[in-house]
Amino acid sequence: MKKIGILGSTGSIGTQTLEVVRNNGDIQVAALAAGSNIGLLERQIREFHPRLAAVMDEERARELAVRVRDTGTEVIGGMDGMLALAALEEMEILVTAVVGMIGIRPTMEAIRAGKDIALANKETLVTAGHLIMPLAKEHGVSILPVDSEHSAVFQCLHGEDPRTFSRILLTASGGPFRGYDRERLADVTLEDTLKHPNWVMGQKITVDSATLVNKGLEVMEACWLFGADLDQIQVVVQPQSVIHSMVEFEDGAVMAQMGTPDMKLPIQYALYYPERRFLPGERLDLFALGSISFEAPDMETFEGLSMAMEAARIGGSMPTVFNAANEWAVRRFLKGEIRFLDIYEAIRSAMDRHHAKEDPALDEILEIEADTDRWLESRC
Repeated sequence: MKKIGILGSTGSIGTQTLEVVRNNGDIQVAALAAGSNIGLLERQIREFHPRLAAVMDEERARELAVRVRDTGTEVIGGMDGMLALAALEEMEILVTAVVGMIGIRPTMEAIRAGKDIALANKETLVTAGHLIMPLAKEHGVSILPVDSEHSAVFQCLHGEDPRTFSRILLTASGGPFRGYDRERLADVTLEDTLKHPNWVMGQKITVDSATLVNKGLEVMEACWLFGADLDQIQVVVQPQSVIHSMVEFEDGAVMAQMGTPDMKLPIQYALYYPERRFLPGERLDLFALGSISFEAPDMETFEGLSMAMEAARIGGSMPTVFNAANEWAVRRFLKGEIRFLDIYEAIRSAMDRHHAKEDPALDEILEIEADTDRWLESRC
């Protein structure tokens, strides 16, 4: 019986992870954590009977504790609760599915406690990869990618000498506005932005997909996960979202991982790695698909990718500023307070004011995030 914990159990990745649990009889949910959605978390507690549940909002945690007092689940709140959950003794693997930099500290705590990490939180490696990867090596912990693109690369490299790859071909759908110019982007609405053509995801990552910020974060994450230089990663638009990513080896061979756009596949692969198991769901029909097409990304119009590459080349604390500014802007956009193109302006202005610090410590990373947020707020 494999015992897992889920940070972000009420979000898109978290709920799909629990679908994988339902489909398999040998996974036990030891711990669940959410931000504030205690209604769904209560239902999850009653179905999966975790020993521990954590809620970031401490007031909501106290409310949940009352609501589930007839169960055997202990409820704890705040960041201290998240850290206690991350180090839970009987848990073997932690699925980090929270959105944003809030996932860094619990991830590091879990690594120190010897837990494998099924990583679905991009910001952890984007801002603190220089801390996370050496820590994982020190404690003999596996970082297992859950993002579909990174899982695809991971699967392509399985059984291969990782020193023999020459390029990672990271695919992108292009999002709902593929082919748009700046003039058309100026008028897009939140409703338009949340209509991703292929994937069902949370709101924040759906917006990031539309701006191509998400692909930029994935490029930075891939550098840490696979020990790749930035110049070894090429973004390729693959509109059908059938090829999830590819690896080119030094002899010219290219391996691709293909499948329907279903996040349960990379989630299950991470939980059972290196074993493969039956996964119910739609199968890829190549005859119905007919053809697969490729395009170069429009990095001039969709500045999220080009600014991410710039932040990655500068390195140090600049990726933290890139990410923090994007998180601030997306929050504003989701509330209807700024327009789509204002997201790019917020990132650009925050990066322009920042002088990158090399190898920032965790406290410095969190302070740089907070400072970026304060500065952007002060301009409103």
